Amino acid sequence: MGSGDIFILALALISVALSGYALWRDETLNWVFAVPRPPAPEPGDAPLFETLFDYRPEKGVAHSPAIVANDETLSVLWFEGSSEAQPDIEIRRAVLGEGPEGWRAGAPETFLTSEALGRAFDPGQLVVTLGNTIQNDAAERSLYATVVSVGGWAMASIAEVRMEGTLPVRARKLDLSPFLNRSFLVRSPMVAYADGSHALPAYFEMGTTYGALVRLNADGRVRDQRRIDGTGVKPIQPMIVALDGARALAFLRDFDDSGQLYLSRTEDGGRHWTLAEATDVPHPNAPVAALSLSGGRILMARNGGGKKSGRLELAVSGDDGKSWHMIHRFEREPGEARYPMLRGLADGRILLAYSTNSKRGVRVVVFNEAWVAAR
Repeated sequence: MGSGDIFILALALISVALSGYALWRDETLNWVFAVPRPPAPEPGDAPLFETLFDYRPEKGVAHSPAIVANDETLSVLWFEGSSEAQPDIEIRRAVLGEGPEGWRAGAPETFLTSEALGRAFDPGQLVVTLGNTIQNDAAERSLYATVVSVGGWAMASIAEVRMEGTLPVRARKLDLSPFLNRSFLVRSPMVAYADGSHALPAYFEMGTTYGALVRLNADGRVRDQRRIDGTGVKPIQPMIVALDGARALAFLRDFDDSGQLYLSRTEDGGRHWTLAEATDVPHPNAPVAALSLSGGRILMARNGGGKKSGRLELAVSGDDGKSWHMIHRFEREPGEARYPMLRGLADGRILLAYSTNSKRGVRVVVFNEAWVAAR
């Protein structure tokens, strides 16, 4: 064995030793879901249903709303510009508040632009356009944004963005794909674990299309990634609802538009997921929103009328998603109402945001479980 061979062998041994040390130091992931426990309605609670915000720009798109709640503000975010995936797209927001005269919504304002986000990366990066944006539940004043630096949505990345007011002060892209870290997108709220850690539902959109559950550490670094696949279907935009510490449901959109809503299940805290299978809920190529209600029930906002449905409805399941009872259908209006987002507030009230007028508007309503029970 020559000196060169000895040197290569030594480097290999050092690499193995360092890898083993890193694994030894690394904490084992906790795979026990934090079970949401919304407060049950009081017997005397009056049903509440109110529109908080109804916005339509003079021209262009306003689409894919998210609800952001922290210690300082409650806001709705959406992306707006001349057309989807264009350079002039920016993230806008309206601050929601409640005072002596009831709920109010502030004037829409620019919250995040491609130029400002590009400067927040270190080193700075080109950001061509922005897309779906959600709250980072693991850190204050932090978001996860779908970011495109080249090409279209199939070349997107997920960026963690730390904000100070309406200024991004730090940004980095999650390490998710070996293919130039491209083609991962975000849409659904995060999933909490019992130890205080979180996971991010995401999806891969280039070639082999699938959903994913991305486990993160306290610093927001990727620790693990679990696929949510289907056979003969392209499942994307997983909306995950924990049933107990081990079990959860993932409701998925079919990218190929089969006209059905798909469902995957886990019984080990998200380590493994069943192949996504079609449910008996007719549904177009669009995402759903879902969250836990008191008493172990699940609330879902969906377009339950098959491929062509642009009409939004609310449904409740009391048997872990096996069957659904439709409780409310929103009035039909010009264009489609899609892309719902649900968020429960600490006092038990529920916010629903969704796109209206075929991606040309955003609406937010608030209701409570007393209203759900009365349907």
